[in-house]
Amino acid sequence: MNRIEYEKRVVRTMIGIYCKAHHKFRDGLCEECEELATYYERRVERCPLGENKLSCKICKIHCSEQMHREKIRQVMRFAGPRMIFSHPLMALRHLYYEKLRPNFKKIKP
Repeated sequence: MNRIEYEKRVVRTMIGIYCKAHHKFRDGLCEECEELATYYERRVERCPLGENKLSCKICKIHCSEQMHREKIRQVMRFAGPRMIFSHPLMALRHLYYEKLRPNFKKIKP
């Protein structure tokens, strides 16, 4: 799995956790959260760094608008700590690559 696909999968999972808790959606995402996930996926796909992409949190190039950046930060602050309970392997892998190896290229699924 490449970096871009990995980022999209993790963020969509985080948005799902946030949506389930805040918007009480049980299956899938509400319209607002689906729009945020789609927006983020488009931005990640068009990232000028491509496969050399860093985490958006530490990137010097801001591809997204301020409003969307704030919303995704809010989602990640809420969902990040909760991922360990619902998606433990993904959470540990994300933490590992986020903190210990920020320049990784390929991830095994």
